[in-house]
Amino acid sequence: MSGYTLEEGWLQQARRVPSPNCESRPVGATPDLLVIHNISLPPGCYGGDAIERFFTNCLDCDEHPFYREISGLEVSAHLLIRRHGEMIQFVNFCERAWHAGQSAFDGRDNCNDFSIGIELEGTDEDPYTDQQYRVLAGVTATLQAHYPAIGSDRIVGHCDIAPGRKTDPGPAFDWGRFRGILAALGDEA
Repeated sequence: MSGYTLEEGWLQQARRVPSPNCESRPVGATPDLLVIHNISLPPGCYGGDAIERFFTNCLDCDEHPFYREISGLEVSAHLLIRRHGEMIQFVNFCERAWHAGQSAFDGRDNCNDFSIGIELEGTDEDPYTDQQYRVLAGVTATLQAHYPAIGSDRIVGHCDIAPGRKTDPGPAFDWGRFRGILAALGDEA
């Protein structure tokens, strides 16, 4: 078992930092796709609260030259998993987070409408941590229990729904390792 509790769209073990960058899903749309991303702000730097401030439109763009490049963007993810495994939830899973941008999967456009976006604090090149893999697998198992349409074939990277535009979670993400941990959780159920 994952050990996580999902109540009314909120993961009870996650710290809640609501983002304004979300909206209701289209009528009849329920999550049937899980998209894995990565983010670090500034790029390659870990820790601090810049990601939280970015997802809540409170990032001071004068703090770092890179922040000027993302000034004015209004984005969010449902959940962020920090390097040490801390979870921060920005958007209720029942709502549409603005994480995928222009995207398509399985012949459907606008993946935000029917997906859940999880950010891993990281880069395409830096290995992800043991804690991140364990937490991601546990959260995934919890989400699959609540949203059974998210099968193993419906867990993808941002690169898979926006090829040529996005590369995350990148070559550093070990899909086999993640799927192995997730399968082991299923065996425990």
